[in-house]
Amino acid sequence: MTTAPMSGAGDLRLAWRFALREMRGGLRGFVIFLLCLTLGVASIAAVNSVSTMMTEGITREGRTILGGDMRFGLNGREASAEEQAFLARYGEVSPIGSLRSMARLPDGLNQTLAEVKAVGPLYPLFGAAETDGGAPLADLLAERNGRFGAVAAPEFFDRLGIQPGATVRVGSIEVELRARLVREPDVLSDGFIFAPRLMVSLPALAASQLVQPGSLVEYDYKLRFSDPATDPAAVEAEANRQFPQAGWSIRDASRAAPSLQRNIERFSQFLTLVGLTALIVGGVGIANAVGAYLDAKRTVIATFKSLGAGGRFVVAIYLFQILVLSTIGVALGLVLGAIAPFGAARFLEAQIPVAAEAGIYPGALALAAAFGYLTALCFAILPLGRTRDVAATALFRSSEEPSLRRIRWSYALTALVLAALIAGLAFLMASDKTVAGVFLVATAVAFAILRVVAEAIRRIARRLPRVRSTPLRLAIGNIHRPGALTASVVLSLGLGLTLLVALATIDNGLRREIGTGLAARAPAFFFVDIQNNEIDPFRQEISQLAPGSTLEAVPMLRGRITQLNGVPVGQVNVPPEGAWVLRGDRGVTYAATAPENTSLTDGEWWPADYAGEPLVSFAAQEGQELGLEVGQTITVNVLGREITARIANFRVVEWESLSINFVMVFSPNAFAGAPHAWLATLDIPNTTAETERTVLREISNSFPAVTTVRVKDALDAVNALVAQLALAIRAAAAVALVASVLVLSGALAAGNRARVHDAVVLKTLGATRATLIRAYVTEYMALGTATAAFAIAAGALAAWYVVARIMRLPFAFDAPLALSTLVVALVLTVGFGLAGTWRVLGQRAAPVLREL
Repeated sequence: MTTAPMSGAGDLRLAWRFALREMRGGLRGFVIFLLCLTLGVASIAAVNSVSTMMTEGITREGRTILGGDMRFGLNGREASAEEQAFLARYGEVSPIGSLRSMARLPDGLNQTLAEVKAVGPLYPLFGAAETDGGAPLADLLAERNGRFGAVAAPEFFDRLGIQPGATVRVGSIEVELRARLVREPDVLSDGFIFAPRLMVSLPALAASQLVQPGSLVEYDYKLRFSDPATDPAAVEAEANRQFPQAGWSIRDASRAAPSLQRNIERFSQFLTLVGLTALIVGGVGIANAVGAYLDAKRTVIATFKSLGAGGRFVVAIYLFQILVLSTIGVALGLVLGAIAPFGAARFLEAQIPVAAEAGIYPGALALAAAFGYLTALCFAILPLGRTRDVAATALFRSSEEPSLRRIRWSYALTALVLAALIAGLAFLMASDKTVAGVFLVATAVAFAILRVVAEAIRRIARRLPRVRSTPLRLAIGNIHRPGALTASVVLSLGLGLTLLVALATIDNGLRREIGTGLAARAPAFFFVDIQNNEIDPFRQEISQLAPGSTLEAVPMLRGRITQLNGVPVGQVNVPPEGAWVLRGDRGVTYAATAPENTSLTDGEWWPADYAGEPLVSFAAQEGQELGLEVGQTITVNVLGREITARIANFRVVEWESLSINFVMVFSPNAFAGAPHAWLATLDIPNTTAETERTVLREISNSFPAVTTVRVKDALDAVNALVAQLALAIRAAAAVALVASVLVLSGALAAGNRARVHDAVVLKTLGATRATLIRAYVTEYMALGTATAAFAIAAGALAAWYVVARIMRLPFAFDAPLALSTLVVALVLTVGFGLAGTWRVLGQRAAPVLREL
């Protein structure tokens, strides 16, 4: 029998009418379809909406966050009179000095590390610094009766166990704490701080004698334009032209908090990719749901064919239905994603001091909608394509398996094009193309491997010797028979469990490394800003306080790389993984001989009495990422002086050890006569809390200008940050698990029709319900175990890549996590399998046997 092809808009209108008419019966069979699509779209829309809300908030309040229209930063020195006069030409200038220091009680019995911020009378130029007393900041910081005032963060008071009105020593002076600092408008522009804020005036900082030659102090000059039309780019260009050796870092309000913005972008990308993974996992459920729905419509399709409908006409009918259902699912996901910023705004404001004004973000919603429609069509097109070849004879016989019908190449090509569009969109929206590329490749490889795993399970089951146990024999037959659930279960459960294992392993590994690994390898203390004339007395003091300890001390300066091989860094194309070396200032040192345990990968160390052109030893991995080679040059600005050094060698740097490490180690003649301080670490074997408290107290009292950082306190601060990130990682893992559960439900539901036939025939031949249940339990346990084994291996491999290659931390396999994954897989497969099969076992035989 021949069928007429589709022709023109008239046939499309007729197909649309048939599609709507068929949908009057409801959406039965498409619950999994809608849930999978809604979950994936909602996660992508929510993540990108919240990210956009935060980014727009930073942009909107850029001047308040930055503390001015522009910020000119200098490390280790104040701006000269000429530089300050230049800035004053454009408007009001508010100078700020920042450094870390110890704050002590007058009796010396307690102390804490503090982030000291010294401000001028114009601070803040934008926004307001809020205190619990409400008094003007200038009055609170003013000198009264020979004593300067100060305000501090609530945590500062808690650490010292004091209240406003108390006095603390900072450097060589005592300051009176007159209020708690509730809100600091420009704190985000200062980057990450892990000690509580102590705010004083600039005269107080000068009187404290904390600032010495080589001290790690940063001066920021916040500028508010007298003419709002002033172009920041023109001011920056003129500043660099007039003061090419200044070495200042310049930002305007459009880049108020670049570090925070980069972190938001990266985390948003990570969660978007996880959401896309959940959506792709859900795509398998979409394919199963569409396949099961169309399989149930075989008699309707056969009726259309019997009445002369063409294959394209039938496909059009069900394509319209899929588009309508996709629109419902996408719309539900977009609604959930759109309301996410309103729920997240208050929580985020408590964590990040930015006024998060929630709203509707069309760009984020459009991206999620595009992913939703593309994924739905990509996974639905192959089942749709099979409807074209349903024969009219299906009206009288229902034994044909839809999965056995061949796929026309045009539909397979369309599915590949849609998959390529999904991959291209994910790649284009990613800020880190490398991570996005690895994700896309890993997803494609996972799909391919899961197909291979499913086929391998079927082949192994087919070649197993015949067993006498009836349930076991039935279970083995169910795994390898035509139309078996093997491929659907392995694919649906494997992707979700792989993502779950990867995310959980990353979370556990990160917590273990920071909580125990780093703490075990790290020194007990870091000491910063030890002056040249103090280094010998400092060594003697440490030897008395902690006998048997190891003190490592090196000279330290701050410098910023300005040129690579004579090319300004702003004109160099640097991959994201190496860009951090060029952002801001880096600690640098010098050494006549190679430090202990130095491992060179290329080049040679200079002689101990070297006196030629400046040379530098560069970190090997960072140098490779920047594309540097031995013999090339780098230019570093240190204290306003440009120093060009030739790369003499590359060396291995183990950052995770938390020992003294530098990207750049120079030959001593590079900094001849330059003022500098010393950096030291103290390792105390078998240290106790009492020993650490004694060292901290005595060093703070004997060397008030030395900043003491207790490594445990620093790790606690990092742990708190990781704990917040872990919440998002666990939420992402939960999304992946829910998607897997939905897809598994859909896969098992899709196979129920064939199960009905099998159960009826077997029961007719004498099989009992108990025998069938044992057979199905055995089948589901075998599939769950095999899938969990793959998920453990693939998830561990993905976690290793993230932890070892991206985070550069030691990786350890988590056996309890592997066992829990196996249990989850078995519970899901057996539980959902039996839940769907129980209804199948209760089917009456007569109606089914009539169709065979």
